[in-house]
Amino acid sequence: MSGPGISVVICAYTEDRWEDILAAVSSVRAQSRPALETLLVVDHNDTLRERLAKEYKEHEEGTGTAGGAVVRVLANAGPRGLSAGRNTGIAAARGEVVAFLDDDAVAERDWLRHFAEAYTDPRVMAVGGRTEPVWASGRRPDWFPEEFDWVVGCTYRGLPRGRVRVRNVLGGNASFRRSAFDAAGGFATGIGRDGDKRPLGCEETELCIRLSRARPDAVLLIDDRAVIHHRVPEVREHFRYFRSRAWAEGLSKALVARSVGAEKGLESERRYATRVLPAGVARGLRDALLARSGGAGRAGAIVAGVLTAAGGYVVGSVRAHRGGTTFQVPEVEVTTRE
Repeated sequence: MSGPGISVVICAYTEDRWEDILAAVSSVRAQSRPALETLLVVDHNDTLRERLAKEYKEHEEGTGTAGGAVVRVLANAGPRGLSAGRNTGIAAARGEVVAFLDDDAVAERDWLRHFAEAYTDPRVMAVGGRTEPVWASGRRPDWFPEEFDWVVGCTYRGLPRGRVRVRNVLGGNASFRRSAFDAAGGFATGIGRDGDKRPLGCEETELCIRLSRARPDAVLLIDDRAVIHHRVPEVREHFRYFRSRAWAEGLSKALVARSVGAEKGLESERRYATRVLPAGVARGLRDALLARSGGAGRAGAIVAGVLTAAGGYVVGSVRAHRGGTTFQVPEVEVTTRE
């Protein structure tokens, strides 16, 4: 196998996603370019960790027989939350590249192959892919605009197509060269998801901006051929979740802007807000005039989403200025390396 060895990290926290977790691992083990290993990091849930350890006991180090068959189950060694779980996986990873897959997503067969191809350029420090929604109801809600698919953790309308340079990758379908964490540190804790308690995010945005500052020559890419399919549960198909996630995004962006400065922290968002979203509103209104289903709802959802996110940003900025919300950037201490 040519190219860098790739460790895949999947962070899990609840037994409610048991079948999803098994499907995610199976998709990694079925890759056309085998992973070096799969690391399942369990977030402060001993019952789930013990159950997964039992499930994959025969696939632990030294007992796997096929490429990519090694599955290791680890406990999150840091505070509760996705960022610390990812940092635990990074520390234990043996691969030159560390890839991240959501626990409720499955990767297409060539996912890792497309990642690996990009790393033939030594300047490339991160590569992300395209995430497609799998709606629990079987179809996208008529009112749900594609411009806001980030609300459900998926690639949204407005992102560039092909293999292109970007400011940041999206964390549920991403990979980083191991040396990127040596240069910039790990994912910041105190920002990002904590189970289902708060739908915050932006931890990968903050990390990527920090990485670009630490390594000005770093190249960050998205390759939309590296595809995963992300399950969207029924509760996230409703406007109530849409609104709460938009609010949380505003809060998160305020933290990122305070950490790295508004110029970098909101660089991509300015284009999104001034070009992509107005075009989305116009498209929705046009569809409404043509009596196409959901057009007015999509236009209204875009406006509501923008106003809600802006409100969250204002509140988050005030909190950050007062010191009421903080996060930490940990160094990643390597526990296991080849």
